[in-house]
Amino acid sequence: MRAVVQRVKYCNVSVGGEEVGSISAGLCVLLAVGENDDREDADYIFDKILNLRVFADEEGKMNLSARDVDKDIMAVPQFTLYGDCREGRRPGYSNAAHPDKAEELFDYFVEKLEKTDLNTASGEFKEYMEVDLCNDGPVTLLVDSDKNF
Repeated sequence: MRAVVQRVKYCNVSVGGEEVGSISAGLCVLLAVGENDDREDADYIFDKILNLRVFADEEGKMNLSARDVDKDIMAVPQFTLYGDCREGRRPGYSNAAHPDKAEELFDYFVEKLEKTDLNTASGEFKEYMEVDLCNDGPVTLLVDSDKNF
């Protein structure tokens, strides 16, 4: 699995002009599922994101996680993170999981988020979404479950 994690002041997701999810300060997670991913990959990404120390402590150092400071988390399905742009001008998506598998693992990730004490929200799988956010810092990180990434 592959994620782009952004520390945000807010994040709103809309589908067809209707808001489907909204968070205050926290993390926006753009999440893609690869063809070889499974629940072990989702568990790894979940644990890594929940415990990333990207929020400031009393000394202003990024030393606290979303869990430590009770921040919100938004999950947005984003298969284009597996877009391969190395050849030609059109990205190839052969490394992205089949939509059925990707949806099952995205939903599994979201269910794990919802079981935390944090406020969570998500975008909608297979929908054209508009994501409105304010990147805080900016802090933007790539997280990948592939050890060879």
